[in-house]
Amino acid sequence: MLDNSKKTIYDIAKRVGASPSTVSAALNGTWKKRRISEATATRIIAAAQEHGYSVNLQARALRTSRSDLVALLMPEYNRFFSSIAQTFSAEVRARGQCPIIISTARNPDEERATVADLTAWSIDAIFFVGSVAPEELSRQCQAAKIPHVFVDQPCALAPSVVTDSRNGATILTHEIISSMGPFGSGPRDTVYFLGGDQLLPSTAKRIEGFRDAMYAHVGRVEPTQILAYTYDIDAATKTISELYDRLGGLPRGLFINSDSVFEGALRFLATLPEEELAACAIGCFDYEPLGQLLRFPVHMMRQRHKMLVQRAFALLESNSPPFIEMVQPELYRALKR
Repeated sequence: MLDNSKKTIYDIAKRVGASPSTVSAALNGTWKKRRISEATATRIIAAAQEHGYSVNLQARALRTSRSDLVALLMPEYNRFFSSIAQTFSAEVRARGQCPIIISTARNPDEERATVADLTAWSIDAIFFVGSVAPEELSRQCQAAKIPHVFVDQPCALAPSVVTDSRNGATILTHEIISSMGPFGSGPRDTVYFLGGDQLLPSTAKRIEGFRDAMYAHVGRVEPTQILAYTYDIDAATKTISELYDRLGGLPRGLFINSDSVFEGALRFLATLPEEELAACAIGCFDYEPLGQLLRFPVHMMRQRHKMLVQRAFALLESNSPPFIEMVQPELYRALKR
């Protein structure tokens, strides 16, 4: 293995038969702008890794004001956000840069403090996912001249890529209703919306879509049908249990808002007999691959995490002005039992 303390890009250039400037461009992620082929860049990066060459990021940051670090801030590590993080990491590394992924637990103080820390490290760009205070974070980035983009959360001051939650929720609610049969007049003979935070745009839009579908089918939605207070798993278990006790059983339909809420609801649903579960049409606004193995059918709305991240990179790299791009989710109908 090469001794990194002695070797330079000139050594790598000689080994791969390329110019030092070409090697530098491949290693610092600017090879696309230099119109260097991906095959050449890949060969150079592989040679550098094989022989133990690495860039001194701190030294380069001082010299060029670039660290080649790109950060992603997200609320938690559930399936959806983890899928976002995995795609993000692959996209950053494909550009010859290093990804940094941080969970801020939906805490605005933690978000602000993290951005301040990243600023001190001369971060090249920040991707915000599901942020609590997007406009405030955007102003903080603008003051530090940090390129940034928002995913799964609209921001009036920066480019944003979000799932079309309202349209997706309308489609999912229609699917739940179509699985229920004729509506009755009792409190159990309708669909209830479970989980999420109504103050967050994603939940607010899904509630709007839920209402759209309910009004289209039955012409009304009662306030008691919307049980959206938090994404917390334990709270979801408690909410579905209390709803069951209040109604004297499960409602005819359930709209479950996110995979974390779904996990919490499953803790209670798993305790019920088969015939009760079969009488409730269930939909989840998130995709759980193992959902098809459950003993009751669940319709699922899958958010397209790869497209969300790829479009976010496209907006960032094109220096897009503030703009909200919508990505349509995909419906996965439950398998008939």
